Amino acid sequence: MARHRVVDRGESDLVDKLVSINRVAKVVKGGRRFGFTALVVVGDQKGRVGFGKGKAREVPEAIRKATETAKRSMIRVPLREGRTLHHDTTGRYGAGRVVLRTAPPGTGIIAGGPMRAIFETLGIQDIVTKSIGTSNPHNMLRATFAALESVMSPRSVAARRGKKVAEIFGRRDGDEEAAAGN
Repeated sequence: MARHRVVDRGESDLVDKLVSINRVAKVVKGGRRFGFTALVVVGDQKGRVGFGKGKAREVPEAIRKATETAKRSMIRVPLREGRTLHHDTTGRYGAGRVVLRTAPPGTGIIAGGPMRAIFETLGIQDIVTKSIGTSNPHNMLRATFAALESVMSPRSVAARRGKKVAEIFGRRDGDEEAAAGN
């Protein structure tokens, strides 16, 4: 059910993907009343992504509500070279657990279901993922977002520790020889 379109309402080229639609029924005196829930992921393909869910009596209205919620809940994720994450991470929500691993160039997005929609709208090109536990799209999305919120760039780690980025990574072999020569 991966449907996507480019949304441009004064914002910078947001792409939204429909992850799932669920029909729910409410039993009333005259029979059943059907409603729909939609789960949508929105991103700018440059490091910002958000998700939302919407409920309505009609499918288009549920999708619209979910898209608006997703735009309001966007987060920024630091990317390495604009194509993958800085480090491996795990996320957990309810019974869902996801493992996100960085990947070398050319790997592509190795992810299934809702996670693929997140990474395509986020702008990640190379990543390997594994979903453990639930296959419920809501829980998988929330677990993936929990993992993405924990990703930190070397620059932010260095700033928090009061060091330089080179000190965080440690010295390279060439740097040690240069330091010994001085």
